[in-house]
Amino acid sequence: MEIYFDNSATTAPYKEVCETVADTMSRFYGNPSSLHRIGKAAEDLLNDCRESVARSIGASADEIIFISGGTESDNTAIIGYCMANKRRGNKIITSKIEHPAVLEAVKHLEQSGFEAVYLDVDETGKVDIEQLKSELDENTLLVSVMHVNNETGTIQPVEEIAAMVHSVGAVFHVDAVQSYGKIKIDVKKLGADLLTVSAHKVHGPKGVGALYIKKAVRISPVIYGGGQERGLRSSTENLPAIAGFAKAVDIMTDNFDIAVSAMGKIKAYFANKLKESIENIVVNTPEDSVCSVLNISFVGVKSEVLLHVLEDKGIYVSSGSACSSHKKGRSHVLTAMGKKDNVTDSSLRFSFCGSNTIEEADAAIAVLTEQVPVLSRIMR
Repeated sequence: MEIYFDNSATTAPYKEVCETVADTMSRFYGNPSSLHRIGKAAEDLLNDCRESVARSIGASADEIIFISGGTESDNTAIIGYCMANKRRGNKIITSKIEHPAVLEAVKHLEQSGFEAVYLDVDETGKVDIEQLKSELDENTLLVSVMHVNNETGTIQPVEEIAAMVHSVGAVFHVDAVQSYGKIKIDVKKLGADLLTVSAHKVHGPKGVGALYIKKAVRISPVIYGGGQERGLRSSTENLPAIAGFAKAVDIMTDNFDIAVSAMGKIKAYFANKLKESIENIVVNTPEDSVCSVLNISFVGVKSEVLLHVLEDKGIYVSSGSACSSHKKGRSHVLTAMGKKDNVTDSSLRFSFCGSNTIEEADAAIAVLTEQVPVLSRIMR
């Protein structure tokens, strides 16, 4: 039996999503920009998909552009807004625990002459609000803070942050890749001016996502060409993937409460059983965290070693962000939270979806209960 507890890295696409992708490829093969009947059919489907995604976050369809995924969406939001509005200010504020898609975009702008501030976080991974308050000024152009952290599941107080950001006339970007499908999102309630979501985190296809751009917020494209997606993301739209995305969103919306409840129950069960069964465990995920993510350190056991032991038993987890797992070095998220090296070096992320079961949790717990003490003695 395979047990997949790495859903924050990617999710298995729904069967209906795969069927939708295949059907769209064969039936709606026209270019949505073509003026003939086949192109118009593709355009109509594209517009229907845009409506579905917009509805899921409380936006209107003309505020959504389709894009290749979370990374491009973050880059387009941050770089596109700053380059289009650089006369209004020069300061960008983000946090030390953001996804590399945000951090690298901000570093790129630093090299272009922008000032960047990286906010500290507390021991639970929440942004230092007092530091943000002291850094916000009339020169602040953009603030980018993720809704949910991909490694620890920490939920940021984005509504409070949005109010502070808007008080100085700046724009607020929210990376909602990890909260989408786990926390109900209403962009107006959140106060987001720009918001990023990705299909493959909600059982959709890889290589497609969306960027919400609030009306009256002006950005520059980072990809140039034929002017698709309101001139903000040139390239013929990947309609099969977009249709699969919309199908995943519809399923997600219909089953939202059931899936969130299931994830929350298995996460709590998993954490409690492990704390009862294994010594020297440190739970790095705070109590008030997202339902899907649990980060635990098995102190004394290297995370990479334990990860592969679990893999040999058919259990798949992560030692951190999938986007940076091949890079050497400790987790920048846990380091920013003040975790000691031995805690950071022994951390694993278990991330759940609505179809995971208590039986799967019990099987994983049994392996961990057996293997962790053995590995701990060997590595002592």
